[in-house]
Amino acid sequence: MIKPAVLYSILLTLATYTTASGASTAVRDLKQYIAPESTPDAPYNFTYMPDGQSYAILSDDGHTIDVYDVKTGKKINTVFDVANARTTRLSSIEGFMLSPDASKIIVWTDVEYIYRRSFTARYYVYEQRTRELKPISTTHERTRIPVFSPDNRMIAFVADNNIYVAKLDYGSQVPVTTDGVKDKIINGAVDWTYEEEFTMTSTLAWAPDNSTLCYLKFNEAEVPLYSFPLYQGTCAPRDEYTYYPGVFTYKYPVAGEKNSVVSLHSYDIDTRKTKDISLPDHNIEYIPRINYGPSAQQLMVSTLNRDQNHFEIYSVNPKATTSRSVYSLDSKAWILPETYENITYLNDGFVIIAPDNTGYVGLKKYSYAGALMTTISSGNYDVTAYYGQDATGNHYYQAAAPSPMDRTVYRTGAKNGVQRISAETGTTSMRFSPDKRYAVSSYSDIDTPPVYNLVNGTGQRVRTLVDNVTYASTHKSLMAKTEFIKIAANGQELNAFVVKPRDFDPSHRYPVLMYQYSGPGSQSVLNRWSANWMNYFANNGIIVVCADGRGTAGRGMDFMQVVYKNLGYYETLDQIAAARWVAGQPWADAKKIAIFGWSYGGYEALMAGSAENNPYAAVVAVAPVTDWRYYDTVYAERYMLTPQQNDDGYNQSAPIKHTEGMTLPLLIMHGTADDNVHILNTYQYVSTLQSQGSLCDMLVFPNMNHSINHCGSQAVVYGKLFDWLSKTFKVTTNK
Repeated sequence: MIKPAVLYSILLTLATYTTASGASTAVRDLKQYIAPESTPDAPYNFTYMPDGQSYAILSDDGHTIDVYDVKTGKKINTVFDVANARTTRLSSIEGFMLSPDASKIIVWTDVEYIYRRSFTARYYVYEQRTRELKPISTTHERTRIPVFSPDNRMIAFVADNNIYVAKLDYGSQVPVTTDGVKDKIINGAVDWTYEEEFTMTSTLAWAPDNSTLCYLKFNEAEVPLYSFPLYQGTCAPRDEYTYYPGVFTYKYPVAGEKNSVVSLHSYDIDTRKTKDISLPDHNIEYIPRINYGPSAQQLMVSTLNRDQNHFEIYSVNPKATTSRSVYSLDSKAWILPETYENITYLNDGFVIIAPDNTGYVGLKKYSYAGALMTTISSGNYDVTAYYGQDATGNHYYQAAAPSPMDRTVYRTGAKNGVQRISAETGTTSMRFSPDKRYAVSSYSDIDTPPVYNLVNGTGQRVRTLVDNVTYASTHKSLMAKTEFIKIAANGQELNAFVVKPRDFDPSHRYPVLMYQYSGPGSQSVLNRWSANWMNYFANNGIIVVCADGRGTAGRGMDFMQVVYKNLGYYETLDQIAAARWVAGQPWADAKKIAIFGWSYGGYEALMAGSAENNPYAAVVAVAPVTDWRYYDTVYAERYMLTPQQNDDGYNQSAPIKHTEGMTLPLLIMHGTADDNVHILNTYQYVSTLQSQGSLCDMLVFPNMNHSINHCGSQAVVYGKLFDWLSKTFKVTTNK
């Protein structure tokens, strides 16, 4: 028997409201709500000079690198100019990197991205004294992840999966490894999984005395290959695939499959010999970071077991290849990624962001012998960033306080205790100079576009960099009315916001779109500025509500980690409860409530939309995971363990196992070149619906990645969403 599920044909036209040319009115009008059109002004991206009293900026045309005084903003000098460089001529550069003393500068051109963060480019090194500009490599036109030695005299880099050291004094190049092979061995750089889930691209680490270069080797020979087709397309067209599609193939381990085997090595600069370094724990699966402490005998190696519930730091002597444990942490669920991704190594110890005995995430400082030196933060709030320590021992950090929706910056030290150095509410982040005397402070709240100020170490404003007054005036007419609300749900009080039309009529019942992300450790409900698509929807008759349910961050460990080994269960309970609360509001049409999300949010939209007795009238999912067995090892297993360990959990958490419950109109959108959440997830889900005699609407984006963000494509995503909902709910547009 054919189900009434998903009442619309896959061949449904893109738009409901169209212009004479057939283009979607929503797509056209939404462009001003999508980056870059909706993006507020910001200060130039800059690099602090070693003195901390000045900073360097690449000119808009890529011709010069200019240095400015931090306090006054006045230009001091130009340290690089393509017109004055000797030996090599370039028309412009795309980026730069300073040597530790800024006497030399790495510049690059012709960037080609590998994955989300990694890229190759044509790299050059420029010496200020002589104005000579030369390629870093004498044998490889394209290289990646160059890093200066502490003495400024060498550069380590990777080319074709091997590591090289360029010795600048002699103009020579020395191979460190020779066994690098595509899809088999990676030296110095990382595999896809480490880049995506551990947010890293390089494992090259120089000893403070320049004597040793340490690195990780990835043996991915037994990691399964994954392939997807590439088409000609129209956004950056690939004409070589006009008649026959190409194929993108790379190593991608799905949950339960083999990971790369990662090993630690040291290379002696003088003897040119490499040593293998073995760590004592045979259960180590991942090494998400290696960093040097203040001594050449202190290579600090962060490690995780495969279950990611045991974290340990080893202090390694690279020349002796000996190691000892200096810190360990066990979790009843998963180790927070910020714990191993954001360790700060200081001269006298290291600072860890980790849960404390209050049940919140705090800061502690340890000696290099592993002894607890200082508890930096304590309180009923989560620390969300650590900015470092100044010369007098003050520590600077950001916290989710006074409410989980705010981000406030504090300074704490033995002399003055804890001091707030930013606005108490709203969202403030800071980028400090190396000595912590100055910082660029970014502040916004729900009603205020970002304001950027230069502040001193106590948070006092020195000068305003960008006030966005013009931006605020220009965008005022585009904004809807956003309010924070509290929603009672399953014994919890959920933080949420509602976006209503500027001309909100309290006597009218509006259709409602429940937007959410819901992923573990994420947070969508924040007191910050956002001139996005939600404003367009609200001002055109569809109210948007977003609620952060259990599993999200900012409210302590218990609230977040309750979802462990059971993804999609508590999130669904809370999203349904939030939707039922909305249905009871006088401004909501209880028969016209939809749920929408992207990535994990798309996953949760499918889970909630297929749950029994849910209150929704429609479901929209973009790039959703439909079974965690389809997703990568690190992310899926962090929260679910392996399928072999948690088969029932994987079955219960998979939308593809609950398609019989999907009896609602459904729209799915996905990019065909999504290397993160493969379109296989959508195809398998849709195939399952079809085999059950059900229909859905589907829009694919040829050659687009997980973000679907090129050539105006995000406006198409949200335009399709608006038009589809408008037709589903028979909304009369204000246009």
